[in-house]
Amino acid sequence: MARYLARRAAFLLLSLVVAMLVIFALLRLLPGDPANALISVNATPEQIEAARAQVGAGEPVLAQLQTWAGQLLAGDLGTSFISGQAVLPDVVSRLSVTVPLTLIAFALAVVAACLIGFVAAYRADRWYGIVLSGFAQLGIAVPAFWVGMILIWIFALYLGWFPSGGYPRDGWEDPAETLRYLALPILTIVIVMTASLSRYVRSATLEVLGSDYLRTARALGSSLPGAFRRHGVRNAAVPVISILGVELASTLLGAVVIESVFALPGLGSMLTRAIAQHDYPSIQGVLLVTTLLVLVIGFVADIAQRLVDPRLRSTTTGRAA
Repeated sequence: MARYLARRAAFLLLSLVVAMLVIFALLRLLPGDPANALISVNATPEQIEAARAQVGAGEPVLAQLQTWAGQLLAGDLGTSFISGQAVLPDVVSRLSVTVPLTLIAFALAVVAACLIGFVAAYRADRWYGIVLSGFAQLGIAVPAFWVGMILIWIFALYLGWFPSGGYPRDGWEDPAETLRYLALPILTIVIVMTASLSRYVRSATLEVLGSDYLRTARALGSSLPGAFRRHGVRNAAVPVISILGVELASTLLGAVVIESVFALPGLGSMLTRAIAQHDYPSIQGVLLVTTLLVLVIGFVADIAQRLVDPRLRSTTTGRAA
């Protein structure tokens, strides 16, 4: 296990380096000049050259890469072309919006999906099992932004229970007020994610309920709930855990849409603004941090899957140890 952790950590580091190179290269291939963010429409050639020198656009590409890599090694994501402020503190402050939004919604969705998926599988022949399966299919087909708009119309505009958008100026100093602002965004993610996850839970549960080892446990006198708890939960969890990692990463990346609908000052809104303004340091910083989070999520999901399934711990490079 220790050797596997070392290899997996090395692969994560290598993936991050490759991602850094890809992000840097793609930004330089996109049309537009980052100096345009600092000049007016009627700028003179001298002003344009001065702006290009200020943002480093006139330097060779390798020199720009070396500068950015040196900043990253020093724990610096650079300085925004627009605000002139360091990118890292801005990213950290916006993570206090995006990360709690994602994690709270994810935790609630996992609980709801496990319950709905299990009932839909255990009672697949009952009307409510069929209804729950239909809910999952319908939820996958509905766009997240549409769900958010419907929730705003019902709970913010019609009932007036929650704000339609925005975020408290004091952040998490008043957790109750902050959660009140995040309630509708969280509910939006929970509805969409629950619909997707419950399908995988239902499929994994159906496979376990129809397995030979569960029937054998029943034949030896165990009740269905007891046999499922002792023999089925771990087997059903193995394929679901890998999906959980993908879903959590997708939710983190999809925060751009949710934050736009509810006007939240998270990483999504920062990235959207930076792209519109050709603010390369901010774009690079947000994309790199997001990529790191996604890689870490995949790493944790992989380790959790091996801890749950002993068969994975006893294999190395696809062969029995």
